Amino acid sequence: QVQVVESGGGLVQPGGSLRLSCAASGNIAGINVMGWYRQSPEKQREVVAEIGRDGTTNYADSVKDRFTISRDNAKNTVYLQMNSLKPEDTAVYYCNVKATRWRIDYYYWGQGTQVTVSS
Repeated sequence: QVQVVESGGGLVQPGGSLRLSCAASGNIAGINVMGWYRQSPEKQREVVAEIGRDGTTNYADSVKDRFTISRDNAKNTVYLQMNSLKPEDTAVYYCNVKATRWRIDYYYWGQGTQVTVSS
């Protein structure tokens, strides 16, 4: 089992910045892709950004050029730097960790952290 713990959410004004962190622990063997998803009451859960073990990244169009995902493989930690935040970025942000063992993919989720962008 893998434990996934997020931190760093909060309330910020439009145009502000926040940094989210997510640490994975436990049975960390085979961890490859780590990513951030978000969900608001009006929308289904959607991918925000993902990063592979080799540093390859993928972003949702709505956050490109504003958000940056990074990771520290030694610490099994992934970060999301969010700049130029907009009210529509308000959501619960979830960390997702994918591990592959014996060619089977396992997905682990954190409990979520609230990000609110409001004046």
